[in-house]
Amino acid sequence: MTAHNPAALVLEDGRIFRGEAYGKVGRTLGEVVFTTGMTGYQETLTDPSYHRQIVVQTAPQIGNTGWNDEDDESGRIWVSGYAVREPARRASNWRSTRSLEEELEKQEIVGISGIDTRTLTRHVRELGAMRGGIFSGPELGTDEQMVRAVTGGAEMVGASLAGDVTTTEPYVIPAVGEKRFTVVALDMGIKANTPRMMAERGIEIHVLPLTSTMDEIQSVEPDGLFLSNGPGDPATTGAQVELTRQALDRKLPLFGICFGNQVLGRALGRGTYKLRYGHRGINIPVIDNETGRVAITAQNHGFAVEGEPGEEFDTDFGRAVVSHHCANDGAVEGLRLLNAPAFSVQYHPEAAAGPHDAAPLFDRFVDLMSESSKS
Repeated sequence: MTAHNPAALVLEDGRIFRGEAYGKVGRTLGEVVFTTGMTGYQETLTDPSYHRQIVVQTAPQIGNTGWNDEDDESGRIWVSGYAVREPARRASNWRSTRSLEEELEKQEIVGISGIDTRTLTRHVRELGAMRGGIFSGPELGTDEQMVRAVTGGAEMVGASLAGDVTTTEPYVIPAVGEKRFTVVALDMGIKANTPRMMAERGIEIHVLPLTSTMDEIQSVEPDGLFLSNGPGDPATTGAQVELTRQALDRKLPLFGICFGNQVLGRALGRGTYKLRYGHRGINIPVIDNETGRVAITAQNHGFAVEGEPGEEFDTDFGRAVVSHHCANDGAVEGLRLLNAPAFSVQYHPEAAAGPHDAAPLFDRFVDLMSESSKS
């Protein structure tokens, strides 16, 4: 355990929150964002979409269920730093094999505890996500030194990060039971539960690196293309946008999630922009513009596609519609081509630890591939 090592979380506007080191003692820089989930901290920490972000947990107590070997969304922790109010003194869960702090130390994640995360969250909510840093032990400097280090850090706008998190080699996840379809998943930061949920529906998933070409995709002879979640600014995905346009030209059934929604949006001629503080949590209401039905969703994104709820617009591939929007702020939460087999959502239907309101979207992808194979 890291005992009584003073630490500071420093924001680029000069605001400083003082607490104790949690995890590795040292220094880290990143974009400070908050997530509102009361559960699922292990999935949050291992989600590649959080690459280069310092994550603030709004739930006051974190670490109660320890850490296990089953719930990781990828092969490692991706956050650049971690801020919590009150770490659990004892982990208690039948699957837990070690404490959260042990895992943070093992993976060398610099964190801070004992700060007023409510005040920090309100600050970020009012002023927007901003650059920050966590400093502890010998890395603690004067206020001026720490603020200078933070303001020297990289901005998230213009950041090309998907290449840092993509797989280096293709790999295959077999279908559970009888194989019905083959899907290529373009890995821009894919979470482990996504292929798992497709496999349960009889899909064999070929996970390919970010830089894959259409020839490499077609060599798999896929029934569909999946665009994964991922970190960074979608404006940096020129090659992936062009690949998506090639898939749309070929009428290859396409499904995108989160970053994949933004890539599809750009392929359809829409711009993207940075949200004030993003959507991060597991209780965000999304409205289906066609049915009016509300789904409670898990989300993790700092950018969004330009558009208005229910808006129809022309693309190079026919008419498209903004199919879903966020009930909180009207942000675009889904896109769909009206006469071609392609759709995407900004939220996470594969969410772990939940909610699961949107899980049927995977069935919709299956239906799209079924219809396409008959035509």
